[in-house]
Amino acid sequence: MIKAPYLLFIGDATDKLSIKMAQGPVDWSPEQCLGELSVTGCTVTTGLPQLSIAQAAKMGAKSFVLGFANSGGVLDAKWHDVIKQALEQGLDVVSGLHQKLADIDDLAQLASNLGRQLIDIRHPQQSFKTGTGEKRSGKRLLTVGTDCSVGKMYTSLALEKEMKAQQLDVDFRATGQCGILIKGKGVAIDCVISDFISGATESLSPDNRGEHWDIIEGQGSLSHPAFAGVSLGLLHGSQPDALVICHALNRSHMRGLPNSQFPSIADTINLNLQAARLTNPNVYVAGIAINTSSVSIDKGQEICRAIGQKFGLACVDPLRDGVASIVSHLQLPPPKLTVMDDSSLKSHSAKITDMAKRA
Repeated sequence: MIKAPYLLFIGDATDKLSIKMAQGPVDWSPEQCLGELSVTGCTVTTGLPQLSIAQAAKMGAKSFVLGFANSGGVLDAKWHDVIKQALEQGLDVVSGLHQKLADIDDLAQLASNLGRQLIDIRHPQQSFKTGTGEKRSGKRLLTVGTDCSVGKMYTSLALEKEMKAQQLDVDFRATGQCGILIKGKGVAIDCVISDFISGATESLSPDNRGEHWDIIEGQGSLSHPAFAGVSLGLLHGSQPDALVICHALNRSHMRGLPNSQFPSIADTINLNLQAARLTNPNVYVAGIAINTSSVSIDKGQEICRAIGQKFGLACVDPLRDGVASIVSHLQLPPPKLTVMDDSSLKSHSAKITDMAKRA
């Protein structure tokens, strides 16, 4: 449905994390991307060359991708004229915002007149049933996190890439708009009605061959007051055999909530194991993925080694170090990792908090 190649529009973004809808395809499907378009005030970049809409159209661009996100997911009216220019140059327009392009009358009318598509990939077209919790064949790994935007999608894609390189039977299952743009299919789970989140996830990862792995992209965090609901439904519906815990260094509060408490890795392991056992009592943690981009490579590797030793798990930065050590754990019998008791939890939390402060 989404035609490549893309012109990625990042507007006047100033936060690198806010352009993940553009950066994701550049990092994971660069052959689909021609260039980026930004305007005055933008201070970030995907690293692609700057192109005007007319230049991109002449080079064969098929889709104009809104590569930014904002609080609330509403399209600012100041971008309407830019989108109209893209439509007039013969490009479809792709959006991952909560607000539907198709609901904006003047854009919808122009697209219809020109025979162009407005593609709102965040909004599922199919209907879903409620979850059942019934055991499904095949194997599943879910990435979960201490917070939003800590690298769950990148970790999931890195795992798929490494497992395919090892000739394992594996598929990435996208649950967010960026993952869908990269892979061309999936379900944006945060736009599914709450009663059907677990059922939608079950349909995303149905019965499969016994040795097949589905790598399911996580969303949000069980510790985030705004997004814990979608995280829980995704956790129950994915029925994971294995979890990978994702974390970003040097955060002091949950993303977008400056007065919130940030959970420890130990807290996150406990919360997710307890919740996941509702649909898979044998779930285990296969590894820890750390975004260490806020420190040097050497310091990041030192921190990963220390965290890995504390928890007895493979711990890596997926982009800097690769994920082969985590994949190797998937080839072994599942470890008997239990939920920590109160004294162990407090001890681990204090150690990891101290390491983060020293980083």
